[in-house]
Amino acid sequence: MGRTRSKDAEPPSARLDHGGIASIAPSSFTTGYELIVDGTPQSHVDLDDPTHLHFEYIVRMGAVIDQLPGGPLTAVHLGAGALTIPRYVEATRPGSRQQVIELEAPLAALVREHLPLPRGASIRIRIGDAREGITRLPGALTGACDLVVSDVYSGAQTPAHLTSVEFYRELSALLAPAGVLLVNVADGPGLAFARRQVATIAHVLPEVALLADTQVLKGRRFGNLVIAASASPLPTEWLPRMLAAGPHPAKIAQGAEVDAFAQGARIVTDADAVASPKPDASIFLR
Repeated sequence: MGRTRSKDAEPPSARLDHGGIASIAPSSFTTGYELIVDGTPQSHVDLDDPTHLHFEYIVRMGAVIDQLPGGPLTAVHLGAGALTIPRYVEATRPGSRQQVIELEAPLAALVREHLPLPRGASIRIRIGDAREGITRLPGALTGACDLVVSDVYSGAQTPAHLTSVEFYRELSALLAPAGVLLVNVADGPGLAFARRQVATIAHVLPEVALLADTQVLKGRRFGNLVIAASASPLPTEWLPRMLAAGPHPAKIAQGAEVDAFAQGARIVTDADAVASPKPDASIFLR
């Protein structure tokens, strides 16, 4: 952080608009800091090494981003957290232009003060609802984004209006022809919510891949699944070997496996959308 604090000092915190508490504390498991919201770790940031991705699902998002064509990216991020992925993109793709939409102004202010962004980083933070906020983005971003990331949680759940086919059509309009959408989905045994999300996204973007721990992908425990989607073939040639190697071994499902995963699942619409299942703290594995 910007200033030295004793290990036992009270961590900086802020009361959020929804009534919860966000705080920033040194990680108990590795280097860097964690953003904790209502007692649940939401993000990890290592200011000395922004390429250090600690949470498993974030590692998988980073692996997909690494497959995108070289050079700076144009990116939109829904849900700020501690800005882990925007920092990663800035570190690995200098000169990238990034927009972040975050609902909670107190959270954004807390992160900016105590986990400052790198100097010169082109990362614009906009405050507001994610879905409403994408309508206020610069028009030049339409059809121009290499990367769109949706990782939004309110009260530990993804709000219903950010899970529908109408919402994903709005996101797809931002993507360049080969642009990639990354969505973080948390679900438990049976994966009913995740299956509907895959079916819904595949209805909008035909090329879909799933990245997750094998036990999560089989619906045996609660966890995070990363959905990668695009209008063009996904750049995933090297991903299976990378994910199997770790540091958090995982599986990537594509093609027929994705079709089988979503078989029979109904597409989510604004009329019947529901929030994601409430995750438990175990999804943030060390």
